[in-house]
This record gives sequence, C-alpha cells and structure tokens, in this order.
Amino acid sequence: MSSIITSFRPIRDLISMPVATNRRSEADVATSIRRTFETLLPDVTVSWQCQPDKPEETPQTILRALWFAAARQPRSCALAATGRLPVLSLSQHARLEALVELQKQGTPLAHLTGRQRFMGLELLSSPEALIPRKETEILATAAIEKILHAAEKQRALVMDVCTGCGNIALACAAAVPNARVLAADLSEQAVSLAGRNAREHGLSGRVEFHCGDLFAPFQTPEFIGQVDVITCNPPYISTAKVSKMPREIAGHEPQLAFNGGPLGVSILMRVITHGPALLKRGGWLGFEVGMGQGPAMERRLRESDVFSQVETCTDAANHIRALFGQKR
Repeated sequence: MSSIITSFRPIRDLISMPVATNRRSEADVATSIRRTFETLLPDVTVSWQCQPDKPEETPQTILRALWFAAARQPRSCALAATGRLPVLSLSQHARLEALVELQKQGTPLAHLTGRQRFMGLELLSSPEALIPRKETEILATAAIEKILHAAEKQRALVMDVCTGCGNIALACAAAVPNARVLAADLSEQAVSLAGRNAREHGLSGRVEFHCGDLFAPFQTPEFIGQVDVITCNPPYISTAKVSKMPREIAGHEPQLAFNGGPLGVSILMRVITHGPALLKRGGWLGFEVGMGQGPAMERRLRESDVFSQVETCTDAANHIRALFGQKR
C-alpha cells in the first residue's frame, strides 16, 4: 500500500510545477513591461509640454496610450490610463518605438491612437477634424441640461453646427434619448468622420450629419423657428495667432476648424446673427468662446433685442468659455 502512495508523489510534484512556473513567468512579464515602460518614458517626457486643453495627457498616460495602440488595442488617452498593459511582440515593440518618435516630432496623440474621449464617449479621431477638447465639455454639459428640460414636454430638436467629428452632437444624443439631433460642417471629411462615430455608437438613427456652411443645410420651413437648442464650437483663434500655436495643432489639425479670421470672431458673429431664426421661442443658442473673448461676446448678446436672458459658463479658473442666449 505504501508503494502505491509513494508512486503518487512525483505526479503530485509534476502537477504543481507548471503552476509555480506560470507564477514566475507572470512576474517576469510584469517586470519586463515595467522596465520597457521606464526605458521609454524619458523619450516621451523630454518632448512633453503641458497643454491646458488636454489635461489628461501626461508623459505616463501618453506612453500607455501609445503602448495600447502598438498592441492593436487602440484607446483614448483617458481610457488608456487604466488597465494592465498588454505584452508586446517584437514587431509591436518596434511599432511602439516608432509611435514614440512620431509623438516627439509633434504628431497629436489622438492621431496616433485614432481615439479621443469626450463626455464619456470613445470617439474616432483623425486629421479630418479638430480633436475634441476637455474644455468643450463645458458647452456640451450645459447644452444637455437645456435639452433635457425641453425633452420633458416633447421630443427635443437639437442643432449643432461646426460639428467636426460630431462630438457635441453625439454627446447630446447619447445623453437625451428623446432628442433628434441635426449637425453640419463645412468639411466633407469632417462630416464623414462624424458619420463613422455615429455608427460606432449606434446613434445614426437619431443624429443626421450634413455638409454645409453653418445653418445653410437647414433653411427650410421644417426647421425655421422649430429648434430647441443650437450649439456651436466655432473657429475662434485669430489668424495672427495661428502660427504661434503649438506645432501639434498648427501643423496637424485642420485650420478650417480653428482659424476664426482676423479678429477670431467672424464665425461667432455669424452664429449670433443667423442662429436665432431657427430657434423656437424660448429656445437656446449656445457657443464656445476663446480665452478672453467671453466678456465682449456676453455684451453682444445682452445688447441684442433677440435674447430675453443670457447665461455664461466658466472654467475652473472662472474664465467664460461658453455662452447661452434664450430667444424671446
């Protein structure tokens, strides 16, 4: 009997060996990932500049996002900040090093990963449209509150112009199921990207994208005087300042999306002038403004006889970053 028991001991030992080996292997993998990360991090850090409009981008989160992209698991910088980094093959490691080099040369992170987070949505990003910024969530958040209020009585009609990749339009549709959203952009490439984003999030049935200059696609009786909320994140950088912008913006993002003319307010003034005709009585016109433009635009709205009340939305530093006017 004892010989039978003894014969089981090697089998028991063999069964336990792979478990121990696997544990050591996992530890070795984790160590290897950590060492590779620590080796590449200085290359990202040396070229990194803090961008107030992209607070989620730090050397650590940038490298993590590039790592996931190299592993063919693309995700936004915000999403890449969490989770275990995947093991890279030799070819993927080489791709990671190439991505780090492109990032050092000024290519926007969202163009390298193909993703950007906005209001909780993972959006496709490319040079076809402006990369959504965290600051634009100020406008989107306030707009959603007004759309929700309008949708309490009936299906809300929402319009977003200068829609770009569709970030505001899609955020509004995702937050308010009882809303129909119309959106437009002058760039055919941007409209195409916005359409892909709508399909990615299953919102194609409630968001319609059109190519056209501001409100041009909507000048019909179906829409005139019928819209509950209009939003717009227009180009508002003055032409003289464009060349002084960070290279990852001026050299890679479409100038059509941020060059606002000699004073930076030409599109803003057109929005204020022509937007109200599409609003129903009590409807809201909201738009983003550049740093320092808020007070002048607020005065412009308050001096108009079109709006019964004006609201400002400020950032953490108390700068006006979005304005809303309610039609009389």
